[in-house]
Amino acid sequence: MSASSRIAFVFPGQGSQSVGMGLDLYDRYPSARAVFDEADASLGFSLSSLCFEGSGDELTKTHNVQPAILTVSIACLRALEEAATGSLPGPAFVAGHSLGEYTAMVVAGVLDLADAVLLVRERGRLMYEAGLKNPGSMLAIIGLDEETVSEICVDSQTEISNMNCPGQIVLSGPVESLAEVDKLARAKGARALIPLKVSGAFHSALMEPVVAEFSEVISGFTFREPVIPVISNVTARPLPDVPSIREEMVKQLRNCIQWQGSVEYMMDHGVASFYEIGPGRVLTGLIRRINPDVQTFNISSIEDITQLAGEEDSAG
Repeated sequence: MSASSRIAFVFPGQGSQSVGMGLDLYDRYPSARAVFDEADASLGFSLSSLCFEGSGDELTKTHNVQPAILTVSIACLRALEEAATGSLPGPAFVAGHSLGEYTAMVVAGVLDLADAVLLVRERGRLMYEAGLKNPGSMLAIIGLDEETVSEICVDSQTEISNMNCPGQIVLSGPVESLAEVDKLARAKGARALIPLKVSGAFHSALMEPVVAEFSEVISGFTFREPVIPVISNVTARPLPDVPSIREEMVKQLRNCIQWQGSVEYMMDHGVASFYEIGPGRVLTGLIRRINPDVQTFNISSIEDITQLAGEEDSAG
């Protein structure tokens, strides 16, 4: 990779978890171990044990999985930095999908890790509670354009909650409404419909009952100006200052995630390589559908880190 190429670090959201994630990094890299130890101390329980050997059902609970994915993602980055011994280029931008935006804010210096895991655990708790108050879910539609999906939303009383990539749009709404979406989307030629394993209709008006409380939670945390531009999920533009970041966190809870627009913004501003840092490969797949010509790298295991660190050392 050319030293002049602009890169972006992107971080996954809920759904990328798996039991055992991060254990290889914990065992090998002191920097990764320090991340898990700090998260455990901040939360007051062993999040690391939950990641490494907990039950899948317990890990998947919204209030557990959000700090878990954030912690593993930061551990992956710290292990990569340790292995690359200073040869890893700094990112021009950082971004994350939903929960991943909080990981991006840690990397950009907006939040300390210890605060971030507490904040996203509260975020997960409130999102779960909103799902109890207004039961709903999420459904990915594959193979239809935005205009067609918008028409389906009107007919089914649902909302677009994720604009992920061309041909993949996620809707949120009441369970009975999503059943209607299934019929309407199939009638309009959708290639596939994929229910998401979530506890509520995230990024939609059904989150409204907890927005005020979450805003109050946010007011109890300290934020700093970003040292790396963080791309907003809501506007697909950089968040310039602390007031805009606080506003983003509240809006993001009940507004659509503009992932395709975020990636396109970064590409329009010179990014040619994306590093997906954290468990899973969801974002890499979405980015390749947005533009198959960009470079993508995954950082989720020792093998990924060893390979990439070797490439960076040889390039430097």
